[in-house]
Amino acid sequence: MPLLRKGLRIAVGKMPKMIDPTTHAVLDYVVAGSFLIMGIRFWKRSKRAAIGSLLCGGATAANIVFTGYPGGRRKILSYKAHGHVDAGLVGVTAAVPRLLRFEGEREARFFEAGALAETAIVGLTDFDYYEHTSPRRLLLRK
Repeated sequence: MPLLRKGLRIAVGKMPKMIDPTTHAVLDYVVAGSFLIMGIRFWKRSKRAAIGSLLCGGATAANIVFTGYPGGRRKILSYKAHGHVDAGLVGVTAAVPRLLRFEGEREARFFEAGALAETAIVGLTDFDYYEHTSPRRLLLRK
């Protein structure tokens, strides 16, 4: 799976950055919500997977709350810094099954899929949106 994630990162790295801050905020809420919901669902089957999922969901939610972008509550992190944290969370998400020792269980697939989705989101997001005037941003103003 790491090879697939690396290939996806290379592929989306060459694509145009088409996710704006509002869309990114919605996707962040979807990712955080899915991890929190799956943490509850995993609880009876695998406490380790549940704890890992709740931690990933909580970390994503904290990143949302502390970012100054649509959907954020406090302007502690810049949008660009938010992107760096998101990139770090991709690695953490992928590593959780191994760190919490449930990598051979079926719950680990959820973390693999989550890391792939987060890789695509991070790779397609324009984290320089507020730092430059992009043609897309000019079109949205009209």
